[in-house]
Amino acid sequence: MTTSAAGRATPVLVTGAAGGVGSVGRTVVELLRRQGVPVRALVHHEDERADGLRAVGAEVVAGDLTEAGDVVRALAGCRRMYFGMSVSPQYLQATVTVAAVARAQGDLEALVNMSQMTVSQMTLTSTTESKQQRLHWLAEQTLDWSGLPVVYLRPTVFLDNPLFTTIAAGSIASSGAIRLPFGSGRTAPVAADDVAQVVATVLADPAPHIGKVYELTGPRSQDMTGMAAEFSAALGRPVTYVDVPLRQWIDEKLTPLGLPQHLQDHLVTMARLHHENRYDRLTHDVEVVTGRPATSVQDFVAARAAHTQ
Repeated sequence: MTTSAAGRATPVLVTGAAGGVGSVGRTVVELLRRQGVPVRALVHHEDERADGLRAVGAEVVAGDLTEAGDVVRALAGCRRMYFGMSVSPQYLQATVTVAAVARAQGDLEALVNMSQMTVSQMTLTSTTESKQQRLHWLAEQTLDWSGLPVVYLRPTVFLDNPLFTTIAAGSIASSGAIRLPFGSGRTAPVAADDVAQVVATVLADPAPHIGKVYELTGPRSQDMTGMAAEFSAALGRPVTYVDVPLRQWIDEKLTPLGLPQHLQDHLVTMARLHHENRYDRLTHDVEVVTGRPATSVQDFVAARAAHTQ
């Protein structure tokens, strides 16, 4: 744990800390506080979620990652930082602002950056990714140029993503099937809790990880029929997979959710790339960093089903 010149432990700055259940930032705060690590949690607004962070012993500051003054205030006195932000058109602006402030402060020991696994398949001129994925690629370039002590985390699609929670749950309830336009594409989604465990582990002792890239997936890559079988085993009832045309899925399942256009476009691209088998990736980096295997689809679904009963 880093200490100040006065001998006091310096807080770890965690951004995106006000997310709801399944939020990486919020879970990182809770994990670090259980270890007795002082945490400064950056939230966008003061509300009941901020009160919940204070309840676990975190210092809470409200601010905007695109406003340099807010970032200066949040980062002051911190030597380690987790930078994660929800899907947003302002993602690159926030990254540049954070990097500029960290460079000006001059004493950061570690910046753990939440990126995306799709970045590893992208090039300067590739065009098949979403705008959000391109922003992550550009953000990594920015952090490389900054010279800051960065650790890159590139998770694949989250099990907590609406594709596998809100949308899948609705179609399972109505028809006993997961209805997605993934074709025979394979995927190895990772639980947000596992990603948070990786973040907390790195922040607790960052030195061995500086400059490394960790690509985070679940324990197996399989097609959606295989995933449906894991849902079925977890729920104790038959669940099948039905492949639906992309346009039909957008109109019937995605658009009714009323998501911001930037987020909807990102989810559409993720669906298309799944169909093209671009998410057929498998690593064991979760276990390499945390010492325990990544959560399976069956265990993830079973745990959440138990909480809702």
